[in-house]
Amino acid sequence: MRITELRLGTLSIPLKKPFKTALRSTDTVTTNIVALVADTGDVGYGEAPPTVAITGDTDGSITCTLATRIAPALIGRDVSELQDAVSAVAHSAVGNTSAKAAADIALHDLWGKLCGQPLSRLWGGTKRTFTTDYTVSLNAPEEMARDAVEAVRDGYDALKIKVGVDFRLDLERIGAVRRAVGPEVLLRVDANQGWTPKEAIRAIRYMEDEGLDIELVEQPVACHDIEGLKWVTDAVETAILADESVYSPRDALRLISLRAADMLNIKLMKSGGLSGALTICGMAESAGMECMIGAMMESKVSVTAAAHLAMARRVVTRYDLDPPILCASDPVRGGVIYDGAALELNDAPGLGIESVEGVAWGEIIKG
Repeated sequence: MRITELRLGTLSIPLKKPFKTALRSTDTVTTNIVALVADTGDVGYGEAPPTVAITGDTDGSITCTLATRIAPALIGRDVSELQDAVSAVAHSAVGNTSAKAAADIALHDLWGKLCGQPLSRLWGGTKRTFTTDYTVSLNAPEEMARDAVEAVRDGYDALKIKVGVDFRLDLERIGAVRRAVGPEVLLRVDANQGWTPKEAIRAIRYMEDEGLDIELVEQPVACHDIEGLKWVTDAVETAILADESVYSPRDALRLISLRAADMLNIKLMKSGGLSGALTICGMAESAGMECMIGAMMESKVSVTAAAHLAMARRVVTRYDLDPPILCASDPVRGGVIYDGAALELNDAPGLGIESVEGVAWGEIIKG
């Protein structure tokens, strides 16, 4: 099975309601879809959303990197030589992790189809289902409380609360959600880099003293402030999850060696795809550090890839894969199956994706 062409397209999916964090706000999932076509007629799908506030990747940088750097490195390659192919993607450019992720995911999809097995099974996965949390967007405390109650009524028993704008008001937001949903619902807090280390310590200690029972706090400080992140981790009892501070295995090594966080949040758009994510999983497992699997605002294409990874690695113990739930429609045929908060994989090879509807296909690069 050899790669004969790379196709680029765009996809836009409206959200049920606006998604707001300390870094950005959007009412639509806009993303770039990649299709790697093999000489057998098989197609491998990948995806790269332009999350400029986090990865720095724009639509222009993604499509340019894929068309001018990654496509020439892949066309003509034998899919069975997966390690050589993913290495070519990784070394095609500096940075550009979302573009690399799209190609890496599509390569793995084709490899799974070549082998005739789902990716998770090829990696030795045994889990069949897991449940995701549900994200409560950053709004006024009373609106967040209403959204949280609605999510619980819909069957979600784990919520991620977005904060990070005015840490005093953030405490009102968290308190309002806890009072609204009661003590049985699992709550996670995501500050999206919005606090200083001193504010983070003050806020988390307040939550602990008030008995708000927060399972973890995600990325409380700026991504580059590893010393500040460690300071927070060492100063509080609540678990600290690193997100924007960990992109590559090199980042993971630094965080692990310093014990600057208690857990790592793996996202394929940060790690450059499944290959980097698998390496981070191995590093974390060796260090006895658990991981969360998360996503940007993505379609079910790349979220399915993340779900396969989650099914295959025991070190992934927490799941934040709700973007397809937040969308008003699902244009992806096949892939991960949602039943409320529960996710299940089908038995089709690779990602198990049959097609993606509504893609505006553009450039086609051939050998």
